[in-house]
Amino acid sequence: MRILIVNGPNINFLGIREPTIYGHETYLDLENTLNNYVKNKQVTLEIRQTNFEGIIIDLLQYAHHEKFHAIILNAGALTHYSYSLYDAIKSINIPVIEVHLTDPEKREEPFRKQNVIQDACLKTFKGNGFNSYKKAIDYILKDV
Repeated sequence: MRILIVNGPNINFLGIREPTIYGHETYLDLENTLNNYVKNKQVTLEIRQTNFEGIIIDLLQYAHHEKFHAIILNAGALTHYSYSLYDAIKSINIPVIEVHLTDPEKREEPFRKQNVIQDACLKTFKGNGFNSYKKAIDYILKDV
């Protein structure tokens, strides 16, 4: 099974950006954790990160053309306002599982409670740090 993991804006700054919220583990730690997690599973991961909305859309379309089985998407703050991501997710015939390191609905900023992509995604895992990604992988292997 081929899974594309797409990480959006600022995810590359894990360990630097607000460590009291996101922790001290780095983006490289996330990649290593996920690659180690699937070592003994029938899974090939491709993990990508970008700070640009259009590149995320390009990656979703890439997954469609390259026939990935599933996508795990952490859209970061784009979650709260990107209708173009919503449209891109709806336009591909690949299950998209949304993940968040924190639980946006429990954060202090009111804008974080709005999620414009959730209805286009098959499932959401949030608030469990790196384990949100692991839960998404397990869900894909079991239910997709």
